Amino acid sequence: MTRGLTVHDLVIAGIWLAAGLLAAFLLRILLRWLGKHAGRTRWSGDDVIVGALRTVVPWAAVAGGAAGAAAALPLTRTVQHHTNQALTVLVMSVATVTAARVVAGLVRTVTQSRSGVAGSATIFVNITRILVLAIGFLVVLQTLGISIAPLLTALGVGGLAVALALQDTLANLFAGIHILASRTVQPGDYIRLSSGEEGYVEDINWRQTTVRELSNNLVVIPNGQLAKTNMTNFMRPEQQLTILVQVGVAYDSDLEHVERVTTEVVAEVMTEITGAVPDHEPAVRFHTFGDSRIGFTVILGVGEFSDQYRIKHEFIKRLHKRYREEGIRIPAPTRTVALQQGTVVIPQQRESDDTAAARLD
Repeated sequence: MTRGLTVHDLVIAGIWLAAGLLAAFLLRILLRWLGKHAGRTRWSGDDVIVGALRTVVPWAAVAGGAAGAAAALPLTRTVQHHTNQALTVLVMSVATVTAARVVAGLVRTVTQSRSGVAGSATIFVNITRILVLAIGFLVVLQTLGISIAPLLTALGVGGLAVALALQDTLANLFAGIHILASRTVQPGDYIRLSSGEEGYVEDINWRQTTVRELSNNLVVIPNGQLAKTNMTNFMRPEQQLTILVQVGVAYDSDLEHVERVTTEVVAEVMTEITGAVPDHEPAVRFHTFGDSRIGFTVILGVGEFSDQYRIKHEFIKRLHKRYREEGIRIPAPTRTVALQQGTVVIPQQRESDDTAAARLD
């Protein structure tokens, strides 16, 4: 039998509640101060931890004050037990959500700080968050006196049925994990699929990979399809790459002069255009005696895949202008055609391919 409620009990309970609220307020101020100092450090993980503590610590202080107030009141043993259980579940729920936020934030911090890991991929973040929440839920059930053994057994049996029903979804999930674990594709990479899609990988989540094309359109590719297709990754093993530009000059050109002028233009583009590789060694390689020209390849260094369009643009403009200044001729395609009528041979004429084709037709 419990004694009656007195004014002294109410005063003590009020003191406990006020102490809990005051402690929560002071702790929140302290953690806000720590958050400002954490923001000045180079490691972003301390920001995640302090931000999570700002949520769970004040709630724990309030719950502690409420527990003290409940203990000061003349409650029955059953009511006291249920009150303590409710406060414990409240604190554990807040702690579980906070722990999930901290772990997910730390995983995101680690992956973003390492170029060889998953970058900004959300698949690892989501998996860790779900695991922490699931563990916290089971701990809460155990605290409430609910046996989790039958639940785990039911989940095992039901999981088999779910796995059979969600084969494609699970295939995409494990394909995404395999892609990230093998480090063949990471967010930020520029890829091209054998089916023709290409662009920057924005994210790899539990089901699909999002690719942003140069036109800013998003292409959504299931992870299972991405794992099966042939793919070119232009960011690995190195981000820098070389591009080839085909050029041709007339047969009467001085090839030494052509090579020297072209090399000067390449060096100029490499040092002045954003996205080029300044230390790239200019390379000109003659390779073909064509129908109307001597063909050669110019090799340019590019810092990143999308820079090639701007660099090609500037190189062709500058090379064309320099060739005109140096008197180097880039001939139009021509073909020599001889027509014979009886014993009379019409003199040879040089004409363009289109004109010759029209005459032959």
